[in-house]
Amino acid sequence: MSLPVVDLSGPKGRIIDATLALATERPWRDVALRDIADRAGLSLVEMREHFSSKADVLAAFAHAVDDAVLTAAPQGGGADPKRDQLFEIIMARLDALGPYKTALRSISADASADPALLRAFLSSQVWMLEAAGIAADGIDGGVRVAGLATVYGSVYRTWLEDDDPGLASTMAALDRRLRRGERVLSTIDEVGRTAKDITARIASIFGGRRSGAEKDAGPAAGDQDYGDGGSGNPVAADPPRSV
Repeated sequence: MSLPVVDLSGPKGRIIDATLALATERPWRDVALRDIADRAGLSLVEMREHFSSKADVLAAFAHAVDDAVLTAAPQGGGADPKRDQLFEIIMARLDALGPYKTALRSISADASADPALLRAFLSSQVWMLEAAGIAADGIDGGVRVAGLATVYGSVYRTWLEDDDPGLASTMAALDRRLRRGERVLSTIDEVGRTAKDITARIASIFGGRRSGAEKDAGPAAGDQDYGDGGSGNPVAADPPRSV
């Protein structure tokens, strides 16, 4: 997988770049929208055309990182096990964030749980799973997204404090958390399959399914659905904080 490069070109990119530059110079709580607009060479009116809050700027940065990671990821997935692919994708994301680590430390120390940032964070988990060939839709997908969010959030905190160029501590933490998560998800998947099987069996008991002998004898009077208002003509029933 090639090294992802975050594209911060264009007006929005200039605002994001200015925001991150200011976050390297001062605590995040001391960075105001006016400061960002001034650094980006924009008026507040121009700034407002693109973003309404600092959280919106960070959400846009997260999306830009998503784009960089997805662009660098192998198309159609790879032959490696899904966990190994996910490991490479997460590490690629952290590599893309590397140039902004000082700013991200400042932001992480003082960022609030803004809904816009939370949505962007969860969206990033979805796309990382999909890039690894792991489905992120439906109820099962929602469980995987929540699980990866926990893994990534923990590893992200380790990464913020990991100054080793080789990121040995980060990689060890990620490998450990993914292996643990894989075991948990396997258990959840097994529970889910069991629950679905039980549900199907209950449905077969209470869903009016008849034995083979009853089917051969034809429908009983109580099994007819008079869809014409009771005229007696039977109608066939329908089958049952970080970036």
